Amino acid sequence: MIIIPAIDLRGGRCVRLSQGQASAETVYSENPVVVAKRWYDEGAEMLHIVNLDAALGKNDAENLKALERILYEVNIPIQFGGGVRTLDDVKRLDDLGATRIVIGTTAIENPVLLEHIIDEFGDTIVVGIDARDGKVALRGWEKLSAIDAIDFSQKVAEMGISRIVYTDIARDGMLTGINLEATRDIAEASGLHVTASGGVAALDDIYALKEIEAFGVDSVIVGKALYEGVFTLGEALDAADSEDE
Repeated sequence: MIIIPAIDLRGGRCVRLSQGQASAETVYSENPVVVAKRWYDEGAEMLHIVNLDAALGKNDAENLKALERILYEVNIPIQFGGGVRTLDDVKRLDDLGATRIVIGTTAIENPVLLEHIIDEFGDTIVVGIDARDGKVALRGWEKLSAIDAIDFSQKVAEMGISRIVYTDIARDGMLTGINLEATRDIAEASGLHVTASGGVAALDDIYALKEIEAFGVDSVIVGKALYEGVFTLGEALDAADSEDE
């Protein structure tokens, strides 16, 4: 189980939102590079960086500058997403050095473009499935579709995607615990590698996710629990590496 600290960027700062609500913002650092170096120094194998401004259709120049600085300063893979909606967006992030590029809204609104992007960039592309009550949300979580998350995961699997990031929006940033059942169900139905996201509140969530690794859930994004000091990254890494009893 790989623990992936999250760095959410808004206006070039490191923030966290509750349930994706732009009005429910907590600023954790004015300098996300310092945060990235902290997680790297504490043993992170990968970082998950979200471009909140791009996801919300806002100017994201400061966030891209922050990404460039992080890529220069921190020598671990970077998974980057948020507002990736065109082929040019993907090319720009690939040129900058992102290891994985997460596509959400475009995967639903323009599947033909997604197929083209997959053909060109292969396993660099990850589909982000952000769901509320089992339905996929779009455009920075501001719009809820009628598309079933499990059905959609099966469709992107058929298109050649090998990994999804599955987020339960209702739990994101709320410290209420991971939605284990939904995460397992989407992994089992799709047959894909799944990175779990949203709601990690205790080390018990990591132990619980380890119980469903066999279904393809091999990693988890952790945000607020780390920033609020609920547990340390070292403790999370130890939990992830622990032997099953």
